Amino acid sequence: MTPAELAEVVLSAAHAVFTARGLDPAALPARTAVERPRNPDHGDYASTLALQLSKKVGVPPRELAAALAEQLGRAAGVKSVEIAGPGFLNIRLDAAAAGQLARVIVEAGPEYGRSDRLAGQRINLEFVSANPTGPVHIGGVRWAAVGDALSRLLRATGAEVGTEYYFNDAGSQIDRFARSLLCAAKGEPAPEDGYGGAYIAEIAAQVRAIRPDVLDLADAEAQEVFRVEGVTLMFAEIKSSLRGFGVEFDTYFNEKDLHDRGELELALDRLRAQGHLYEADGATWLRTTDFGDDKDRVLRKSNGEWTYFAADCAYYLDKRERGFERVVIMLGADHHGYLGRMKAMSACFGDDPAVNLEILIGQLVNLVRDGVPVRMSKRAGTVVTLEDLVDAIGVDASRYALARYSSDSPIDIDVELWTRATRDNPVYYVQYVAARTASAARQAGEVGLVRGSGVDFHPELLAHDKENELLKALAEFPAVVAAAAELREPHRVARYLEELAGAYHRFYDEPACRILPRGDEPIGDGNRARLWLNDATRTVIANGLRLLGVSAPERM
Repeated sequence: MTPAELAEVVLSAAHAVFTARGLDPAALPARTAVERPRNPDHGDYASTLALQLSKKVGVPPRELAAALAEQLGRAAGVKSVEIAGPGFLNIRLDAAAAGQLARVIVEAGPEYGRSDRLAGQRINLEFVSANPTGPVHIGGVRWAAVGDALSRLLRATGAEVGTEYYFNDAGSQIDRFARSLLCAAKGEPAPEDGYGGAYIAEIAAQVRAIRPDVLDLADAEAQEVFRVEGVTLMFAEIKSSLRGFGVEFDTYFNEKDLHDRGELELALDRLRAQGHLYEADGATWLRTTDFGDDKDRVLRKSNGEWTYFAADCAYYLDKRERGFERVVIMLGADHHGYLGRMKAMSACFGDDPAVNLEILIGQLVNLVRDGVPVRMSKRAGTVVTLEDLVDAIGVDASRYALARYSSDSPIDIDVELWTRATRDNPVYYVQYVAARTASAARQAGEVGLVRGSGVDFHPELLAHDKENELLKALAEFPAVVAAAAELREPHRVARYLEELAGAYHRFYDEPACRILPRGDEPIGDGNRARLWLNDATRTVIANGLRLLGVSAPERM
C-alpha cells in the first residue's frame, strides 16, 4: 500500500464516520496526506485528519480520532491504529500491505514518483543566461545544475515547462568584448575595461581564420567583425559546454531580437497605457515606487538609448505574451537588488507578482583544493569555469554537488571529497546503491533466482525491521518529488536519496535479509520477495538520480 493509497483509505474511513454520525461529508477535504513519524515506534504512518476536522464539525478531536481509528482498523491492510496526544492517528500496516509497495514500484518503473500535482501550469524557467563574453563560470554552473534539475522536477509533477537561456548579445559588455578581441588580434594589451584570459586570444585567432582580412579594415569595421563573429563563437562554446554538462534549453532567446522587432517600444506602449510612465529630465521613467521599489527606473535615457531594465521589461512581456502564466528567473547573488524592481515591473504590467513572477537567488560557490579556494582558471584568467569544475570532479559529481544544497546557501566543493570512492562522498554513496542493486540482480540471475510475475510475489514475507524501514523510505519518494518541485528545492531529492541509500545498505548488510540463497539452499519465496525489494530500490534510486541529471551506474 502506497502512502497515497493509505490516505484514500483514511478519507474513506472519515466519510463512513461522518455518514454514521450524521455529519456533512462536504466538510471533508478533497484529499489528505499521511506522514512518516519521526519515531518509528509510533507506527508506519501518522494522520492529523481528526485535528484538522474537529473545529469544522464541532466534535472534540480525540473523540473524532477514536471513531476514525475504529473505522480504519477494519480496513484491509491496516494492522492497528493508535491515538496519540490531542488526536493524532498512528497507523501500522500489516506486512503484506506494506510489502506490496515493492511490486507497485517495479511495475511503475520510470513513472514511479511522477504526479499531476502541477498539471495545467505553464512555467517559463530561465537560468544560467551568462553573457557571451566568456566561458560559463562556476556560479552559472550552479544554476545549470539546479535549473535543469528543477525543470525535470516540474515536468515530473505535471507542469508544462519551457526552459530558456537569455542571450545578451547587445549592450556595452559586448562592445568591451569586441574591443578586447581586436586588441588581442593586434597583439596589444586588453583595454582597461575589457576582458582578459587565454580564451580571448583563442577566439581572436578563430575570427582571423574566418576573416583573414579583418585587420586590414578600419578599427570601427574590424571591431564590428570581431563583435559579430566573436559573439557567435563564444556562444557556440557556451552551448557546447552546457550540452556536455547535460543541459539543453528549449529556447535560446537573443536580446538583440527584442530591439530588432521593436519589442521595447511595444513594452513602453503597454506600460504607458497602464499609466505608469512619465517623462523627466528628457528621459522616460517607470514609476516602480508605486509598487514597493526603492526608486523609479529609467527605461530610455535622455540621449535616446535604452537601459538594460527596458530590455528586462520587454523580455518579461514577451514571455507572458507567449502564454507562460508563471515566469521563473534564476539569478546570482549579485542580482539581489533586482528583486524589488522586477516585482514592481510585473505589477506595472497589471500582473500579480506573487502569481506571475518568481525570482530565485543563488549564492556563491567555491571550488576548494587542499583546503584552499581555487580562484582563477588557467584559461579564463579571472574565474573558475564549468570546464575547471568538470575536469576536477566529473559531470556526475559536479551536478550532484551543486544540486545537493539549498541554492540560497553558499557552498564549497572540496575536490578531494567529491573524487573519493568512499561512502563519505555523497554521490558515490548513492551511485554505489545503484550499482549494488544491479549487481544483486545479476547475481540472482546467475543462480536462477528470478522475481517472477506479481502473482508469485509474497509481500507478507518482507516483515523484517530492515525491510520495513526500506519500504517506508521507498514510499516517501513521490511526496519528496512533489515537495521539491513545489518549493523549487531539488536538494530535497539528493538528501532523500542519501537516506534511501542508508536504508538499503542496512537491509543488504543484514544477514536475515539475504537476497541470494546460501550455498545449496533452495530458492524460496523469501528470496524472491527480497529481489522485488532490491529491484524497487534500484528503480527509485535511478528515478531520483535522473531528476538530478546524474547517472545510475550498473557497475562501479
